Amino acid sequence: MNDMNACKPKIIMDLEAVNASNADGCPACGQKFNLGDTAVLACGAWGSGSRYIHENEAVQDAKTSQYFERRYYMRLQTEK
Repeated sequence: MNDMNACKPKIIMDLEAVNASNADGCPACGQKFNLGDTAVLACGAWGSGSRYIHENEAVQDAKTSQYFERRYYMRLQTEK
């Protein structure tokens, strides 16, 4: 999934993006992507860089404007 255009942190899933991502599905929720779903490039507990996840599974950090997987972000906030 990291081979997608990292310059676009927020995308609407088109046929190419759906085909490229649905072998594994969304790393945050495990669901498959559908045409027209909004996805964001986010960091998470998977540890291999940023990946596209469903927008509703993401939180945007106010300081950095970077997206994080929701549960991962909550864990980071409790560790501070």
